[in-house]
Amino acid sequence: MTQSTPVRRAPSYRAPLPDALHSALRLASAGVPVLPLRKGKVPFGNCPACAGSACGDRPHMKAAGPCRCPQACHGWAAATTDPNVITSAAWAPMWRTAAAVAYHPAGARLTVVDLDDADAVAWARATLTVTRIVPTTRGEHWIYRGTMRSANSVRPGVDIKSAMAYTRWLGPGTGAMTDLPSAVRALVDKEETTPAGRGVVSSPPERAVWDHTVATGCRHTERYVRTGLERGLAKVRARTESGAGSQAFGVAQFLGAQHAECPGPCALDTLGQQVVAAAVSVGVPEPYAQRAVANGLTAALGRAA
Repeated sequence: MTQSTPVRRAPSYRAPLPDALHSALRLASAGVPVLPLRKGKVPFGNCPACAGSACGDRPHMKAAGPCRCPQACHGWAAATTDPNVITSAAWAPMWRTAAAVAYHPAGARLTVVDLDDADAVAWARATLTVTRIVPTTRGEHWIYRGTMRSANSVRPGVDIKSAMAYTRWLGPGTGAMTDLPSAVRALVDKEETTPAGRGVVSSPPERAVWDHTVATGCRHTERYVRTGLERGLAKVRARTESGAGSQAFGVAQFLGAQHAECPGPCALDTLGQQVVAAAVSVGVPEPYAQRAVANGLTAALGRAA
């Protein structure tokens, strides 16, 4: 009696996808460009053909080039929503050792304010429009609709991740996502300061001085307003190397908030012009200073974009 050859049956189940790959495919299906991260929360290194930009880089990078490498080279620029690329043989070895999933915020028309510690979180809660919040190991990610230029260390413990950047996917977070406010854009707007010894960018004209003759509807005493103003001006003037424009925004926002409950008029434009003058005196171009102060006053009065 002969033994029949056993029939090899296909398994009746699919092996579960690795967590990172599963998350990546789910994000990609929602229109969020993704890439794998290795240990250390950094992208996988370039392949030999792409090392040192030998390939010419990817077309959508700062140095636009002809690279069509199938691997996840060039960091954020490799992020994609194409499931065929994400599940390709070229990406498979990286998913097997991936420590996390990252995404390109601007590719999903988003901006992430990365708050790296408790002080940064406290600043955001006191300053920024509340939006979708994702807890991180040390702080929080605040996610807004809209894109902008990315920059690190825009203030202590605060990075901006949007165009030409990646950030880790740490979950959907909680809260309703809101539009990118002008207060965040003001943190990254280019600010040119004048090196010591070369004079200021422009000489400010004479500015009107605030008093109750121009603020007949203000409920505060003149001493109260002047004390707050002088403290704010001192903070702006202390930023002789960098950050005076962002400081001017913060001072204007603070001053505006003081008068939010006044019946008015409070001559906030006069206070604002004195803040502009202080910023210009330490080298901030006047158009930038005017814009930063206007945005600060607008944010304080609840009319920020």
